[in-house]
Amino acid sequence: MKVVLQRVREAAVAVDGQEIGRIGKGFLLLVGVSNEDNEQIADRMMDKICKLRIFEDENGKTNLSLADVGGEVLVISQFTLYADCRKGNRPSFTNAGQPDMANALYEYMVKGFEERVPVVQHGSFGADMKVSLLNDGPFTVVLDSRELFG
Repeated sequence: MKVVLQRVREAAVAVDGQEIGRIGKGFLLLVGVSNEDNEQIADRMMDKICKLRIFEDENGKTNLSLADVGGEVLVISQFTLYADCRKGNRPSFTNAGQPDMANALYEYMVKGFEERVPVVQHGSFGADMKVSLLNDGPFTVVLDSRELFG
């Protein structure tokens, strides 16, 4: 599983010109699922994300977690995180999870974040989404379950 986490002041997602999700201060999460991923990996990734201390405290140090600042979460499915660009100029996406499995794990994560975070919004799996954000910092972190959990 790969997650691109962006600390944001606000973020929104729209499908067919209609906004379907919006958050204030918190995390925009672009989530890519591979065929090797499962609920245990998703649980570990959600725990890591919720505990990351990347919000500034009163001294300007990145010392506060999502819960500490009352942060919100916007979860977007992003299979292109598994793009393989080694050959030619057209990416291959064979490393991305099969759609049915990836969607199930994405929905599992949305529900999991809803249990951990008071405000959770999400995109629409497989849709052509337009995502807007005001990156805070900018502060962007790339999390890869293979690197984090072996």
